[in-house]
Amino acid sequence: MKAQGKTVMDILLNQPEERLEPFNKLHDVIVKNLPKGFEPAISYGGLGYVVPHKLYPAGYHCKPEEPLPFAGIASQKASINFYHMGIYADPKLLKWFVDEYPKHSKQKLDMGKSCIRFKKLDEIPYKLIGELMKKMSVKEWIEMYEKKLTPKAKIK
Repeated sequence: MKAQGKTVMDILLNQPEERLEPFNKLHDVIVKNLPKGFEPAISYGGLGYVVPHKLYPAGYHCKPEEPLPFAGIASQKASINFYHMGIYADPKLLKWFVDEYPKHSKQKLDMGKSCIRFKKLDEIPYKLIGELMKKMSVKEWIEMYEKKLTPKAKIK
């Protein structure tokens, strides 16, 4: 599903009624725990949490006019999805998250590379997501991002 809106507030307000509260609560938890420097923004047409161009002028190597993505949330057909590039890029952070998840939710972890799908909206582990958001600073994310780029794609 494409996000409905051209601003962060538009996206937050234009959720299906049954998702409005959990989607906004997830956003609030993310923002409350977002390390200094990251900002909520429209990212690839959805709600993202990014390193703005003022801190990382090169932007995202795939689309430099976009700020460097870090996390995001989206309302999909069957779930609310949470995306976190740090758990995709850092095996230690991924292990921590996978180990902690069962302590915070009765639902089986439904996860892709950077995507966690929440199908049962009353089982979203808000506290765990808040803890995850605190685990990586902007500086650490930029360093990890640049380290993972192929030599040809490295930012000058």
